[in-house]
Amino acid sequence: MARTIYLLQHTKELNEELKQQIERGGENQVVGSSVDGVEAISQIRQLEPEVLITGLVIAGEDGLSVIKKVGELASKTKILVLSALMREEIVTSAINAGADYFMCRPYNAEVLLERIRTLTTSVEEQDEHGTREKESIEERISRIFINVGIPPHIKGYSFLREGVKMAINEPTVINNVTKKLYPSIGEKFETTPSKVERAIRHAIEVAWNRGRIENINKILGARAYMGAEKPTNSEFIALVADKMILERA
Repeated sequence: MARTIYLLQHTKELNEELKQQIERGGENQVVGSSVDGVEAISQIRQLEPEVLITGLVIAGEDGLSVIKKVGELASKTKILVLSALMREEIVTSAINAGADYFMCRPYNAEVLLERIRTLTTSVEEQDEHGTREKESIEERISRIFINVGIPPHIKGYSFLREGVKMAINEPTVINNVTKKLYPSIGEKFETTPSKVERAIRHAIEVAWNRGRIENINKILGARAYMGAEKPTNSEFIALVADKMILERA
């Protein structure tokens, strides 16, 4: 069954461009679109799409207001922000408002399709209160990175996320980052292992330079990092991977 998508961009042309890209291949269906936030909220309430792809500069209701109100509908609609506005405070505001992922324009169509797949492959699990949705691994990793201060638009963000996923599936890879982890990430993203290493190191430095040490310690909970002290690339990847593995156990 095709995934259902709702589009909210600031022009009809952008919505139509997205529609053509998203419906290519038949795995997704655009069930509605709008250039007005108020209209979009009303339609989303009725259509209950699996994914909303929204911009931030929207008529009627701005993107942040739409994100918050869609969240208040108690629907299972995942929210992907697609915007040319990439300032760190804007990205953080969107995530804090309830967005599940943030992509910048111009976008890569294949990456966009992959993000839609990721957002709609969450696992359903049963508990004593009935069914509840469990976040996908990528969503959980992304939330950790946002909370510790690693912005999604820097290269090291994607490299780190891939490294954590590798460490979850194969914990021993953390002992061989130079010969295995960096080359594997580099091959996937068509770059060199040395650039992967530098980008990951930069991403960690960004988090530390923001001074969110208490938040980092609270989230990772494995070690108290103080002042300028920060973990190596392999230490940080291992900490996040261990947290994910323990939560899944």
